[in-house]
Amino acid sequence: MDPRSPPPTLDKLRHDIDSGRTGDKIDYPDPAAAPLGADAEAGGQPTSPDDIAEQQVPPPAHQKRRWLGLVLFIVVGLVLVFALGGLVGARG
Repeated sequence: MDPRSPPPTLDKLRHDIDSGRTGDKIDYPDPAAAPLGADAEAGGQPTSPDDIAEQQVPPPAHQKRRWLGLVLFIVVGLVLVFALGGLVGARG
């Protein structure tokens, strides 16, 4: 952690997770029932800035390539579905 930068906060970590920056999930908000860190604080063990900083790891470089593979898989699947649907419809 850079001593010149402000300490990380749970709100920033929640934003990084929801925006997909940590590689945990896609860029979409997660409506949680309790704010991030509320359980730890209620249990008497508030999350330390060091624990938060450990979670703020940039996503791996292959993360973007995985999306390209997923999109290609979906496109090929749709083409196959429509092709098979056309064949079945032509016979009927």
